[in-house]
Amino acid sequence: MRPAQGQVAVYDKPNAPFELRMFPIREPAPGEVLVKVRMCTICRSDIHSYLGHRPNPTPGVLGHEIIGTIVELGAGVSKDMRGDPLRVGDRITWSEYFIPGDNYYTEVLDLPQKSPGVDKYGHMAVTTAPHHHGGFGQYCYILPRSWILRLPDVLSDEEATPVNCGVATVICVTEKAEIRMGDAVVVQGLGLLGLYASAIAKARGARLVIGIDTVPARRDLGKRFGCDHVFDPAAHSEADLIKQVKALCKPEGADAVIEVCGYPSVIPAGIQMLRTGGHYVLGGVVNPDSFVNIDVNLILRKLITLRGVHNYHPRHLIEALDFVTVNRERFPFKALVDGTYGLHQIGQAMKDAEDRKVLRAAIVP
Repeated sequence: MRPAQGQVAVYDKPNAPFELRMFPIREPAPGEVLVKVRMCTICRSDIHSYLGHRPNPTPGVLGHEIIGTIVELGAGVSKDMRGDPLRVGDRITWSEYFIPGDNYYTEVLDLPQKSPGVDKYGHMAVTTAPHHHGGFGQYCYILPRSWILRLPDVLSDEEATPVNCGVATVICVTEKAEIRMGDAVVVQGLGLLGLYASAIAKARGARLVIGIDTVPARRDLGKRFGCDHVFDPAAHSEADLIKQVKALCKPEGADAVIEVCGYPSVIPAGIQMLRTGGHYVLGGVVNPDSFVNIDVNLILRKLITLRGVHNYHPRHLIEALDFVTVNRERFPFKALVDGTYGLHQIGQAMKDAEDRKVLRAAIVP
């Protein structure tokens, strides 16, 4: 049953306290779906937006890594992106972004995630109708030209919630890294993205996965998510770290290096870890003004492929859900969501996530 109003956690400017405010809930328009939020996990980009490190309109409602239960279907919505029927009460996930309509980027370049006018859940001002368009609230409208997937019953909320951002993004990252059977892969950063990247690399047939992170608990987790070796970069000089990594990746260096730590300073070392013809993929440096000095002659001489990944193609959402569903016994995905908070505790949840006291904080309205 559709309520008349719903709570949303709002912040008026970067670093301002969150306040719970009520906003009206209307009938979903054609192409929309109204859901009751079951869980929203805090992505690192939510923290960057809240701290003012990246532009985000205010007063804002954050949260884009969401799952919910269908309350009401708007006209024209009857199936998910696989063609499975959707019904009130179904538990679903959906793409972190939506597009305004068909355009050159979608129809010709096959890059809907870069369509002019693309927008993302948890990235709009709460004053923008229909107000409920982020995960930090009781309800959320799935807007037209989003992609929806019904969730299988075997997945817990903790396993399912990161699928539409963290997992789908890393599916795209590992695809662009062109990881093949027998490859050696280096993952810079063992936060949620890095742990999924390690697991996916191993599942794609990598013979060797090396994880790099300064946090001991994350290095320990890396070993449970496919890392054969882990390194603390703070315990080595850059030159020594490069030397040790390359010694493991015989005969010349890693086939692929993936950056998912968010620090541009690691990029020069990552490039040097690669073999001739290797692939370097950026997936974590999402903040503007992430400058770094690199020797581009090294990229030229070693025939290195350098790729950036921002958002993902809709098909990666399907692949992400299937990967987690099939591999849920192989890798402890549920353990990655290690802190649960109520809607009134969002301030504490954001602080704990910022301080890395939890790997992935979950808001359960």
